[in-house]
Amino acid sequence: MTRDTLNIAFRFLFLVLLQNLILNNIYFFGYINPNLYLLFIFLYPIETKRTNFLFVSFFLGLTIDVFSNSGGINAGATVATAYLSLPILKILLNSQDTDFKLFKLSNEPFLKILVYVSLLTFIHHIFLFSFEYFSTQQIGMILYKAFTTSCFTIVLIVLSIYLSKKNIATNQ
Repeated sequence: MTRDTLNIAFRFLFLVLLQNLILNNIYFFGYINPNLYLLFIFLYPIETKRTNFLFVSFFLGLTIDVFSNSGGINAGATVATAYLSLPILKILLNSQDTDFKLFKLSNEPFLKILVYVSLLTFIHHIFLFSFEYFSTQQIGMILYKAFTTSCFTIVLIVLSIYLSKKNIATNQ
């Protein structure tokens, strides 16, 4: 096992445990539940095989679903988010190349990080709450919950990216 693989496995385990043991028990205003496990998708190395990324993302969502007893909605939303991450990243970076070996999210300017994280988080929450309500009559509630939950999740993810960036800079 390489060091990168161990880092990915540790990050996976840490975020799953953090989400299921702590964050799934937090509900601000009765319904806003932060989904910090999405950080795994944002920090996953882009140069790896796409099918591996989608499989690991599915497994991440499925693990969250098993602990949350949510019937697969996190798995579906997480795979959709992982699938859309590369096309959105290509649009943001104005690049048609598939060579992202030098790309690290923490090295990008704040605005690009914020836009990338915001778009994917909102997409994830749209899928998540659409699967939860599964009704076009509830579109207002889906959008409302997706927006409010996304705002809180985006703040946590961006803070986490910058905190990990500072830790990396001080360790070198």
